Amino acid sequence: MVDYSKWKNIEISDDEDETHPNIDTPSLYRWRHQARVERMAESEKEKEDMKKKRQSFQARLMDVKERISKKVGEEDALKKELEKIESEGKELDRLENELLKKEKKTPWNVDTISKPGFEKTVINKKAGRKPEENLTEEEREQRFKQFVKDNEKQCKEYGMLRKYEDSKRFLQKNLHLVCEETANYLVIWSINLEMEEKHNLMAHVAHQCICMQYMLELAKQLDVDPRACVSSFFKKIEDCNVEYRQQFEDEIEGFKKRIQKRAQEKIQEAMAQVEEERQESLGPGGLHPADVFESLPDELKECFESRDIELLQKTIAKMPVEEAKYHMKRCVDSGLWVPNDGENPLDKDETEAKGDDADKPEVDKSESPKKAESTKEEPIYSGVSTEDVD
Repeated sequence: MVDYSKWKNIEISDDEDETHPNIDTPSLYRWRHQARVERMAESEKEKEDMKKKRQSFQARLMDVKERISKKVGEEDALKKELEKIESEGKELDRLENELLKKEKKTPWNVDTISKPGFEKTVINKKAGRKPEENLTEEEREQRFKQFVKDNEKQCKEYGMLRKYEDSKRFLQKNLHLVCEETANYLVIWSINLEMEEKHNLMAHVAHQCICMQYMLELAKQLDVDPRACVSSFFKKIEDCNVEYRQQFEDEIEGFKKRIQKRAQEKIQEAMAQVEEERQESLGPGGLHPADVFESLPDELKECFESRDIELLQKTIAKMPVEEAKYHMKRCVDSGLWVPNDGENPLDKDETEAKGDDADKPEVDKSESPKKAESTKEEPIYSGVSTEDVD
């Protein structure tokens, strides 16, 4: 059962007791308060004196016991001194108990009825803006790459949010995203989406990018850290007037047009680069090696893929002369095959074709390397080497 008796007698200086009309009530309250404060001071003094007596008693008791154990001095005198100190200790215990009883019977007042469990003072102060760092372009690029590596998933998650409340809650949980790097990443992502012809998704990411840029701009105007502007921006954008809303929408439309223009420029730059690389890779006759390779018969493709010169010679010998001339000329014009210096493979092909017997196939001349060496005749396109075949 709970004992509520301790609440029955609480001393309050300004109790609304009925006082005589001739008595000054405020003065009475002040006297009562002063008397209570004096009693509390006296009680604290008694506690402090008791504490000092207890410390002195402990020190004396330990000293006597130590001397007895070391047998320093007369033993009988030390024992009498020990008995005297112990009797003082009993008396001290009795006084402490009386003091505790007296304190327990003392009525509670506004100063003793409760004590603070802890005290904490918090002063809300917005963090100032960080000074601009003097970084080189390489250092900025390196820092941006590291930021993207660490936070790309969260940046994309923010870019896909649609409601202001969701964006606000997400950024408050991830305040490190409220920075210039996030805005730059969203710009690059928007350009890539436009290049991929994902126009609707680009428009949504562009909206989130403008929100981030507005927060950064608001931080500059207020000269505070951007992370302190998250709540301010979303509250302002949700409760804004028509003029501010229109300005915000116009900024989004202008940003999307700039994204579309930049995406077209990048596409044209990429196409120009591809065409330039294609022109650089054209052979001496103006043909591209990849196009020529795709147009070759399968047996010739196999020769170039395996880089087998002997197989190439045999395959050419088996083919009709005109067809062989056609394909090998295209290989030379594309740079897919480079003949030896001063050698015109097409002329040699024609000479060999005229000197051959009509009933005897070309393969008879090329299948035996010894026969070709004895007659000092080389097969068609004998200048092929493994280094020349691309």
